[in-house]
Amino acid sequence: MQIKGRVLVVAGSDSSGCTGIQADIKTILALGGYAMSAVTAVTARDTLGIVDIHPIPPAFVQRQMRLALQDIGADVIHLGMLHNADLINAVADVIEELAPDAPVVLDPVAVTKTGRSLLDKEGMRHLKIRLLPRTTIITPNLREGELLAGMDIHTDEERHHAAQMMLTLGAKAVLLKGGHDDQDPVVDLLATEEGGVTEYSAPRVETRHMAGIGSTLSAAIACGMAQGLEVHRAVERGRAYLQACIKDAPGFGHGTGPINHGVSIAPFML
Repeated sequence: MQIKGRVLVVAGSDSSGCTGIQADIKTILALGGYAMSAVTAVTARDTLGIVDIHPIPPAFVQRQMRLALQDIGADVIHLGMLHNADLINAVADVIEELAPDAPVVLDPVAVTKTGRSLLDKEGMRHLKIRLLPRTTIITPNLREGELLAGMDIHTDEERHHAAQMMLTLGAKAVLLKGGHDDQDPVVDLLATEEGGVTEYSAPRVETRHMAGIGSTLSAAIACGMAQGLEVHRAVERGRAYLQACIKDAPGFGHGTGPINHGVSIAPFML
């Protein structure tokens, strides 16, 4: 398989292998891309949840990013867990210095599926100021969308309004994911700065093996863009790949288990 598309992943490590950098790298590799990493935090966790988080100093995160960008380079930068304002500013500084024209895919890891906060208020403020104006596409879940847009999201009208609010903050495109509500089918909404709005729906899969779906989708989108796909096509391929990963989950763990990043990838190759 020929490798196409370089993605620098800036995110946290997950010791269970379900989410974070581990899920990102598996996804990018499966879709034929090349993944580099700058680890922002090391977590101790299993499928039942996060037990502890050890943050990496911002200066060391910058060193990881600089070495990757100056040597191999990146076609896309994928941002995941950035847990405070100092780290967000450090990451933004390196992007502006070494990769000002690189597309940025931002997965705003702010709230877990269980409701645990992973980004404080000051961090959220700096994320809006420093990163959203540099973001090509942001991929929040509904709870993260509420924090970013500063509003509750319950109805279809509120989803559309929240997406537009995030566009006004500087993102060129917003994929507001619908998996955190109880609706069936699950509806994801893609809004772009050109004014287009596309809704993608898929039947809800009743399974407890859903760990890492946010990381996987955003990494798949980043990989697609690094391989030359425009945003809509990258989203479509990413969603199709994610659905296949969920349906073929291996059944590991006692809690919210991992999906299968090693599904047959032939239908998703360029």
